[in-house]
This record gives sequence, C-alpha cells and structure tokens, in this order.
Amino acid sequence: MSQEKLRIAIQKSGRLNEDSLKILKDAGISIDNGKEQLKASSRNFPLEVMYLRNGDIPQYLRDGVVDVAIIGENVLIEKGKDIIQGEKLGFSKCRVSLAVPKSMKYNGINDLDGKKIATSYPNTVNEFLEKKGITAELHIINGSVEIAPNIGLADGICDIVSSGSTLFKNGLKEVEVMLKSEAVLAISPKISEGRQEILEKLQFRLKSVLNARTSKYILLNAPNENLENIIKLLPGMRSPTVLPLAEEGWSSIHTVINEERFWEVIDELKQNGAEGILVAPIEKMVL
Repeated sequence: MSQEKLRIAIQKSGRLNEDSLKILKDAGISIDNGKEQLKASSRNFPLEVMYLRNGDIPQYLRDGVVDVAIIGENVLIEKGKDIIQGEKLGFSKCRVSLAVPKSMKYNGINDLDGKKIATSYPNTVNEFLEKKGITAELHIINGSVEIAPNIGLADGICDIVSSGSTLFKNGLKEVEVMLKSEAVLAISPKISEGRQEILEKLQFRLKSVLNARTSKYILLNAPNENLENIIKLLPGMRSPTVLPLAEEGWSSIHTVINEERFWEVIDELKQNGAEGILVAPIEKMVL
C-alpha cells in the first residue's frame, strides 16, 4: 500500500510559481518537475504538486481536490474567505489598489461616487466601497484592466500593484490602497487526518526556512568592560554565546539578529566598542 501524499496546489506559471518551488526546495523537498506537467511528485517527501490557475485554486481547496495551496492572499480574500489561512510566506508582496487617470483631480474616495471602475476583484472592491459609503458601477474584466480608462470603459481601476510601473505606463496614479497581500499557505477544510500530519511536518520545515530568511548570524569581538551593554543590544534566540579571546580583556560574542533591525543594531554595537563584526546568512533555523 502506497503512503498517503499531501496534495499541494501552486500557480502553474509566473513569479509565484518560481518562488513557491524555491521555498519547497529550501525546505529540503525535491520535486521531479517535467515541462508542461500538471502534476509532479516529490521523491523525498510525501507530497504531490498540482499546477493550477491561481483563480481556480480556492475552489479546488473548497472541494478537497487539493489539501493545501501556496496562493496570493489577495486571491484568497477575493474568492476564498471561508478557507483556512496558514503561514504568511514573505514573498509575492503586492497591494490591491484603486487607480485613476493622472489627469483626474483626486481629493478623496468621494470622488469615485457614481463612477465606473474596471476590476477583476469585484468582491474586494464592493466590500471596500460599501464600508466607505460609496456607490460605483463595476466592470468585471479578467486580464489587462489598466487599459480600461484609456478606451473609455471606466473612470478608474482596481488591480494588484507591485512596483507601480504598469500604472505609470498607462497614465494612471494609485489613489487608495485597499489591502496589502503576500503569498500564504491555504488549507482545505476537507483535509484528512493522515494528510494533516504530513502538513504539520511541512509547516515545521517552512517555518524553519522563513525564520532563517529574516535572521542573520552575527559574530563580533567586544571589550569585556562593555559586555553588559552589548548583550542588552543582542536579544538572540535565548541569550548570546560569549567566549573569551586569547587577548586578555576581550570576548567573542555569537548570536542571531532580526534582519529588520540589522543596521540599527550594527551602529549601536560599534558605538559600544564592538570590532571585527562578521555577518552570515542562515540556511535553516529550527526553534
């Protein structure tokens, strides 16, 4: 009898596909990936990958055709609010925003009252406008919504924005950010008990990768008279490792710091007499 496999859906092409495969690879999962395959299995973990259209994934999760998926949070908010959201995965970050032509004088959300908005996110737009007490006519378009104002189909658009270059090229300006999104792990409400156990192992691995991606391993030399101050600056995982150096009056300190505070911490360490600061990436971080 073959071992039960966890069925995971990922987008079949594009940036989200590449980043999804990379995080699985970083979690030690090898996928035999042939060109144009709709399905692929891992040779070293009980996992089967299904390559699907992003917009179809919520329904596959709902029906229990797949057990989990790596999907944009924005798609889950639009099409799958009933689906369980697991870990945020830290990639494919974007905004879902309202944009209008640059030539339009925009003073606030009330300027959209009674206007036409082109979008492929009708539920998200309706909910946002309802909260603001605004009524607008929606044109639902699948595809390049940014051309709608130029061809007279709409007064504004709602779409995902990463760098804003697509809006700029089409003579549009971003005026309202409705939500911020990134890739998340979504879980089917119909996942079986056996597959739930495999999912927990997968989540443990993903968390180790995510912790490593947001942390740096730091080694430095410090004068002993400043040790107390320097240790206060370094929270670490539990507490820093302190080892005496061959040179009297000096110690070596090893710890982990969060990337967000990295430069701020480095500046403070230097002010407290730290020298020979080495910083290294962390491949995995098991807590």
